[in-house]
Formats: sequence, C-alpha cells, structure tokens
Amino acid sequence: MPSVLRSGSYRLFFYSGDKDERRHVHVERETQIAKFWLSPVRLQDSGGLRRVEMRTVERLVGEHVEELLRAWNEFFSA
Repeated sequence: MPSVLRSGSYRLFFYSGDKDERRHVHVERETQIAKFWLSPVRLQDSGGLRRVEMRTVERLVGEHVEELLRAWNEFFSA
C-alpha cells in the first residue's frame, strides 16, 4: 500500500489490487478508511469518518488531485 500523501492525521494511499478500478484514493485516519474517486473528486465510501471530517478530507483530495492522479498513473503503469 504505497502512501502518496500525508497531511496531519491523514494518510492517502492506493491498494496495489486497485489497478482495474476507476482511479481513486483511500484516506486513512486511525482505523477509518474512506475512498474518493479522483475524476471528478467525489466520495465513494466514508469508511466511518464523520460528515464534518469528510468535507475536510474532500477538500484535501481536491487540492492535491493532480498529484494524486500522477501518482496513480505512475504506480499502476509500472
């Protein structure tokens, strides 16, 4: 599970088995793991994160979406 970004208590990463899925990122904080589609940025699964926190995480993903898309393409094209 390569981490592609860390911000505060959040770790953004991909699972290596995600290659055949639509481009997305997992966001982990403690034991909660949310999933966001990257194009367009949209919540797919809240993974137990609270609604207020989800807005913060969605903003974080949106701010770094280009970096996340590049990381996805590099990781899964190797």
